[in-house]
Amino acid sequence: MAGRRQEVERRLSEPEVASNSALLTRLAREYGELTRPAQLYGRLKDLRRRRDEARQTMEETPDDVELRQLAQEELNESVRQEQKLLAEFVEMLVSGEADADRDVIVEIRAGTGGEEAALFAADLLRMYRRYAEKRGWKSELLDASYADMGGLKEVIFSVSGKGAWQRLRHESGGHRVQRVPETESQGRIHTSLATVAVLPEVEKVEIEIEPNDLDISFIHSSGPGGQNVNKISSCVRIVHKPSGITVRCQDQKSQGANRKKAMKILRARLFEKQQGEQQQQLDQLRRSQVGSGDRNERIRTYNFPQDRITDHRIGMDVFGVESFLMGDCDDLLDALDARDRQRRIEALIEES
Repeated sequence: MAGRRQEVERRLSEPEVASNSALLTRLAREYGELTRPAQLYGRLKDLRRRRDEARQTMEETPDDVELRQLAQEELNESVRQEQKLLAEFVEMLVSGEADADRDVIVEIRAGTGGEEAALFAADLLRMYRRYAEKRGWKSELLDASYADMGGLKEVIFSVSGKGAWQRLRHESGGHRVQRVPETESQGRIHTSLATVAVLPEVEKVEIEIEPNDLDISFIHSSGPGGQNVNKISSCVRIVHKPSGITVRCQDQKSQGANRKKAMKILRARLFEKQQGEQQQQLDQLRRSQVGSGDRNERIRTYNFPQDRITDHRIGMDVFGVESFLMGDCDDLLDALDARDRQRRIEALIEES
């Protein structure tokens, strides 16, 4: 990391970089991300130099008791500081600080369970938006497809604020609910499913998209029950031809605003695809994480009759389903963060 920072610093002084705003922004960001590890490495080298000098002094002055005592104190202190610094290194390497403060895009889709699954998807949307509000974050609806009874077939929204990615990144996967639906006259408990995907929001300079790779079309927006909400073709549909990824946005009344939001979603999905391919190459680290983020992986059950939420990845139960769905999620999210950190440390040690 320290070597790479020197290389980036050299490139930032090159005229061709200064004239390329996109490249300049990307390199400047990378330089900032590498600054702390480079500084820690500099401190580590200094401590090891002091440690070696103290050992050399002890070897060269076997008869000078006072000097040997001073050298021993210096050796002990440098070793203690080195261990403390190495622990700080490990914390930095496993915490993912560079991405911790990214904004996120959250996608929720109703799964098995018909209208009840759509109602649960709406509950999850409310939960995350309430949680964002409690954290002082901003949430913005990007696109939504409504079910007949007021639930959501699909909804996409963004969450912006310090620590959004750090706190929400483990929410990707299948969320199962067990409860008596409003439509159930016999009082029977039904099981339904909704899937969640949490994507880190990325800047234009991080994902390059060629205009010729896009197929963009405009269609009429629609609201609950399939009704048209306007007579103008403001809904934007974008297909990224190389990857086959399709995004749609209809939340705004203008084509321009919807297109801008759709491109934001597309960049996030392309970034997720790119990161997924990289993670497959780092299989050890992938297995070490709390969850893979696969939508097909059932990660949590919300059991209304027992008033219990169970996270299957860490085997943890918390109680108070209604409170949890109103955004009181910190206890479980704290546990997920702690477990993820421990597994990353274990993977780092194994790789070392």
